[in-house]
Amino acid sequence: MLKKLALFTMIFSPLLGIAQEKGLDEEINEEFMPIATWWENTVLTSIPIAGYNIPIVLILLVFGATLFTVYFGFPAISKFKLAINTVRGKYDEIDHHSVEKSELNIIDGDLVDTIKDESQEGEVSHFQALATAVSGTVGLGNIAGVAVAIAVGGPGATFWMIVCGLIGMSTKMVECTLGVKYRDVGEDGTVYGGPMYYLKRGLESQNKAMLGKILAGIFAILCVGASFGGGNAFQSNQAAVQIVSMLKLGGGASGFIIGVIMAILVGIVIIGGIKRIAKITEKIVPFMAIIYVIAALIIIFSNFQHIGSAFELIFKGAFTPMAGLGGVLGVIIVGFQRAAFSNEAGAGSAAIAHSAVKTKYPASEGVVALLEPFIDTVVICTMTALVIIFFNMDVGAFDYGNSQNSAVLINATGEYVGGVDLTSMAFDSVLPGFSYILTIAIILFAFSTMISWSYYGLQSWKYLFGRGKTADILYKLLFLVFVVIGASATLDAVIKFSDAMILALVFPNMIGLVLLFPKVKEEINRYVRDIKTIKAK
Repeated sequence: MLKKLALFTMIFSPLLGIAQEKGLDEEINEEFMPIATWWENTVLTSIPIAGYNIPIVLILLVFGATLFTVYFGFPAISKFKLAINTVRGKYDEIDHHSVEKSELNIIDGDLVDTIKDESQEGEVSHFQALATAVSGTVGLGNIAGVAVAIAVGGPGATFWMIVCGLIGMSTKMVECTLGVKYRDVGEDGTVYGGPMYYLKRGLESQNKAMLGKILAGIFAILCVGASFGGGNAFQSNQAAVQIVSMLKLGGGASGFIIGVIMAILVGIVIIGGIKRIAKITEKIVPFMAIIYVIAALIIIFSNFQHIGSAFELIFKGAFTPMAGLGGVLGVIIVGFQRAAFSNEAGAGSAAIAHSAVKTKYPASEGVVALLEPFIDTVVICTMTALVIIFFNMDVGAFDYGNSQNSAVLINATGEYVGGVDLTSMAFDSVLPGFSYILTIAIILFAFSTMISWSYYGLQSWKYLFGRGKTADILYKLLFLVFVVIGASATLDAVIKFSDAMILALVFPNMIGLVLLFPKVKEEINRYVRDIKTIKAK
């Protein structure tokens, strides 16, 4: 397939003006960069604290995540076993069986008006919902994003990514529980859910209807934009970069052509809707994760003697950054920003996929969702970080912090390399030729993330413009256009736009979560109580 792609590029390059002094990719990037820079500056508006300009959005993100972590008793630990058992299907009988109201009166009279048999509502299983959501979060942020974090923030950024992932588990639990609780089920059984619904309905139940409508509308608009940026353009960009690098494609329109091919493939899939997406991601996510994790583990175990030194670099760098990295707060900001982009906890996007689950207990999906940041950030991002750190320990490829435009200066060549290229170099240094396998894994990561995010964006689009077929087609065409734009633009432009789009979701979503999180406590207590009560019979 890759050889055919190279042949395709050679044949059609002249038709697309590759021979011109300024290629099509460059022209697209020049048009896109000013927009990306303006949007990044707007979303990452900062306030001075202790001599550092800290983005307001990160303050809001960390405040909310810390609040939920303390309030719910550190669910990353206390609810982890419950989450594993739920996603395994251990409580499916309890979750899906029909319960008579008379039974509920005996258990707890207060449950009569709040519990109904919703076992037939929803479209996918716990595992499918988790796989769809994980495919939206476990993507190139784990491969390219970690490389950017280490290039800019050094090994210490890894520590703060892990911290962000652990407290983000609480945020993910809150937003996904609310997503199921306030979802809308159509007459045909199709589920519509996510922050736009729990912001509107949840705040309406607290007599804050106007605030709810405003926040829901803002979120929906931003989520459409985020689906074009972080869930699409960044993915196609890094997939295109890897293909161009591996095939050594030249000319000024290689990215554009690859983007068109990817847009066609994505377009074929997203016509299917959530059920088809769930079936595809259920197969793709484990496969691509296995490929990547096995390779990372091989490198980690081959450097077993350096593991202690690597974690020492990570820990020391978190509190005593190396020269040129901007101090401790600078490293914290880099780590949290990259983790937020990677696992999306607080952005609310995953709640859209989790809302489609078949369950009558909103909390059952909430506890399943807390596994996402753990899988995404604590496990996979840490593995990637270790591979890159080992690479630099072995060959001294670059100096931490000597970065420019999200890329680090490679000492041997004098070139700046970042994102997926840096990660690929690290893997190739131990597993020669693995870049070819990694390219396949990267394409799968990008593909699965794009189709998942197309669903997130479409749900938001439906909320804004209705559920008609014409509106659906218009959204999907716009989404496919951004596949091409992302593949054509540079990493710096795309990451500015993508970062800002994902982080912008935090503003309306986190405000709603802080107002609604007591409802989650009620749902968790109900779920745990009913498990204990019905199992005891």
